[in-house]
Formats: sequence, C-alpha cells, structure tokens
Amino acid sequence: MSDNQHSTPAGIPNDQREQSIPPTYPAAQENAPVGAVNAIASDKSFVVTWLFAWLLGFFAVDRFYLGKVGTGLLKLFTLSGFGIWWLVDLILVLAGAQRDKQGRKLAGYDANKKIAWIITAAGIVLSMIISGVTNAASPSDSPAAVAPLENEDASAPVEEAPVEEPPAEVATVQSWADDSFGTFAPVTQTGTGDNLVTLPAGATAGIVTATHDGGSNFAISVLDASNASTGQLLVNTIGRYAGTSAFGFNSLGDGVTLEISADGKWSVTIAPVSAAPALLASGAGDRVFLYEGPAGKLAATHAGSSNFAVTEQTGEDFSFGLLINEIGAYSGTVPLSSGPSVIVVNADGQWTLKAE
Repeated sequence: MSDNQHSTPAGIPNDQREQSIPPTYPAAQENAPVGAVNAIASDKSFVVTWLFAWLLGFFAVDRFYLGKVGTGLLKLFTLSGFGIWWLVDLILVLAGAQRDKQGRKLAGYDANKKIAWIITAAGIVLSMIISGVTNAASPSDSPAAVAPLENEDASAPVEEAPVEEPPAEVATVQSWADDSFGTFAPVTQTGTGDNLVTLPAGATAGIVTATHDGGSNFAISVLDASNASTGQLLVNTIGRYAGTSAFGFNSLGDGVTLEISADGKWSVTIAPVSAAPALLASGAGDRVFLYEGPAGKLAATHAGSSNFAVTEQTGEDFSFGLLINEIGAYSGTVPLSSGPSVIVVNADGQWTLKAE
C-alpha cells in the first residue's frame, strides 16, 4: 500500500469509511506552516481593504476591518503615524503584502490588483493637478510672480507700486478718541451775561472752547439732569478769556447743561474730544491736546501767576492722571504714560511741554 493510501478497518462499508475521514478546520490552518497559511484565501476582501486604506486609512478603518484591533487603535491615536502610516498601509495593500489577522492573503487580490493600482495612481495625479490649478489661481503677494504682458518687454525695469503713506498720527488718535469718548456734531452758541447752554445729545465727554470780553467773573460749570453740579468747573477767571477746556473726565455725574456766569459777551463751542489738536510744544492759557507716543518724561514750564495744572486722560476707569498742580511759575519733569491719551492744560500764562 502506498503512502497516499489510507487503510480502513475491515467490515466498514465504503460510504461510511469516507464519512469517517475528519474534515480540515481553520484550527488546522493556524497550525499549518506559514507557506501553507498564505496559500489559503482570507474571507477579507482585497478591494474593501484597499478602499478603506485609501479613503479611511487615516482613521485606521482598514486595520479594524482586518481584525488588527491593537495596531488599529495605535494607528488611530497617533493620527495615522502623523500621516506616514496611512501611506505605508496603502502601499502594503496594493503590493499584496497586507494580510488579515490570521496571516492569510486577501481575497481577490490577483483579480483586482491592476485596476486598484490604476485607480490609485489616477486619483493621486488628479489631486496634484487640482492642487496646482488652485495654487495658480490664487493671487501672489510677490511682484516677481506677476508675468509680463504679451507686448511688454520682460527685461524692462518694473515700476514699483507707490508706497502708501501710513495714516497720520492725529487720525489714529482721533479714532481712538471717538471710540473712547464718543462723537457728535459740534455746536456753537453766543450770548451776554449769565445763561445756560444745553450739551448736544450723546455728548458725555468733549471739549469746550470759550471766549469772554467782560471785566468781571467768568465761569463755566457742568450740571446734571437735576441741575446739580457734576464737580466740573471748566473756567473760573476774571475779565477777558480765551481758551479750551474738557468735560466728562472723572465727573460726579453725567453732564447735561453748561452754566455760564459772565458780565460781558461770550461764545461757547462744544466739540468731541477727537477735535482736539496734537500736543504742542508751547502755548498760553487753557488748552486740550491729543497725544500718541511712548511712555516717557514730560518736561514742563509755566510763566503765569495762578494755577498751573496738567492732566493726562487715557480713557481707563479711575485714572485721574494728574501730572502737575502748582501755583505760579513752574519748571519740572514728570512721568508721562504712553498714548493714545488726552492732555489737558489749565494755565493763566505762557507754558512749554516737551515729551521725552
């Protein structure tokens, strides 16, 4: 009897002898040599694995499909190995080197590998073309990227676009002043003797430019809606006056009315804070300025005989910003906060201000 023939017990019918031969089970496949296992087709589809690896490989769907849960979780939590693992698995599938959990060759690889390679290559080429078209259509910031016109000499020097001038310093400070203290249409009113002037609607802060040609007391104070003082005495002098003061800073209430005390003719112009000019190096009397500059020093002098006060308003709450408050002549240097800010000067004589 040859090695390929099997002996059977005597007396057993031939049909029963065939049924007594045990079938081959997967357990036997697992104990088989590696070459024998690779020869056995897997129940996992090559086409499905390829599509998962290509389209959903970043989420490790291909490895979960093949039953490789451990490496699938690792691939998922490392963001597909930062993209590298996705490419490696796709190449393994296309090359036929990817196996299922039992190490079996994926079903349908030989019949579909060529079409899978063609579709994958076409998809990569198409994505490269779309990316190139998108980049070409987007405007370039570099002047060298602009091709010369058909009738234009490419060797001719290219005229540089004019450099736009930066916004003026005052314009920047004015925008800040409008945002911080509000804006409204300026109004002017004139009169003689005592009177009341209603502030424009929305004028919670602003500047007041006033003149007086009388010989006695001239005062301007700010009242609230109940005609009570807000603690703001803008002007208080004797005789003729011409100057600019500010209201709405650190007041005890919202101003609604200006109370004018005068014995002669007067004029009052109420304007937003943004209407104030940039800081001047010298001047006389009451003035309001806008400042935009770094923090530093403010060197000041005063040649008058009455009160000399300088404040800086930055728009911050509870920031009184009192820099100088002296009587008579003054010469000194005080710290100055960085702008943008409002500089208010109260003086009766000549003064100088130098930001350092």
